[in-house]
Amino acid sequence: MTTDEERIALLIDYENLAIGAREDLRMTFKLGPVADALAERGRVVVRRAYADWSYFDEDRRMLTRHHVELIEIPQRMDTIRKNAADIKMAVDAIELCFERDYITTFVICTGDSDFTPLVGKLRELNRRVIGVGLKASTSKLLPAACDEFLFYESLEGVNAGTSKKPSGGRRSRGAARPPRTPSEREAEALPEPEVDVETSDGSEEALERGDVNALARLITQTLAGLNRSATGPVLASTLKRALLRKDPTFSEADFGFRGFGELLKHLESRKVIETSEGPARGDPEVGFPEQGTGEESAFALLVATVADLEDGDSGPPLSGLKDQLRKRDADFSEKEFGFNGFLQFCKAAKARGLVSMEWDEQVDDYVLRVVEPSPGNNGQRRGRR
Repeated sequence: MTTDEERIALLIDYENLAIGAREDLRMTFKLGPVADALAERGRVVVRRAYADWSYFDEDRRMLTRHHVELIEIPQRMDTIRKNAADIKMAVDAIELCFERDYITTFVICTGDSDFTPLVGKLRELNRRVIGVGLKASTSKLLPAACDEFLFYESLEGVNAGTSKKPSGGRRSRGAARPPRTPSEREAEALPEPEVDVETSDGSEEALERGDVNALARLITQTLAGLNRSATGPVLASTLKRALLRKDPTFSEADFGFRGFGELLKHLESRKVIETSEGPARGDPEVGFPEQGTGEESAFALLVATVADLEDGDSGPPLSGLKDQLRKRDADFSEKEFGFNGFLQFCKAAKARGLVSMEWDEQVDDYVLRVVEPSPGNNGQRRGRR
């Protein structure tokens, strides 16, 4: 069967992810961010989650809303608990591989190294494999075996460390974990309590109200995701299909546009995106402007805020900095420019030579400082001291 989009089978070792999210991120695992990331990569045709669901009553409702088939794996009542989900997932994956030849991609949601041989076998059978796991609880063997690996903390819409840590429940398998390095703590560096993990600045409620600004943020988020996963230019038709996979009820007519092309022209006039002639008439290539005026203003707002918060040799920490920007501009959102989160936005400012970012052990966070041109150094920039 010839197709221009991936057909995806999603298999979730739910206990591994749910307990990891609770213990490592102090939050409840939600499938929404994973579903959105996969919607940018193809069409999910199989969704299965494996667990002893007597331990995850509330989670069952969340997964059912995402049309996930729940596979019951009762625990053996021996002196040592044994989770049978691993072997069941492996058997189902191989069975799907032979019985559903139209499936091109398997998404294995776990951090358990026991799945490494399964990943290798699926790739041997000419299937693409994407892994999903948490940084602190994912074996180093697993990501290297996959074609692509997504860390849950880095997905769009996940704001780690903001939810109240649930009480009770079982502890995950494995030994105690060592203290995290700055790179492992990146996802916890920015609390954003006003944003739920299942929504973003372009929330469902805002879209239902016909908010074009929320729609623009949704389109830039989707376009950024397609740019990261695509091997070539993103066409308007590809962007529209990805939006429909995220929300099957999406229609540009709800926002007053007669067609998707008219919507793209409107966003292009606002310097949100830019289009160019594509391989087929009426299906242009879609990308981001080289440097939109809105993006320039956003970086200028960051620089001004950091400069005002600097105190001698000390700069403001990353945590809480977004709130400071929103006090100055209530409409600020880095997602409007295609950035996954505020951390990525700050890294982009650092790459442009506008600010510096250094890990400060005393505050256990990144600290930002304004970078100014050095007058005697051919226009190069130096950190403010």
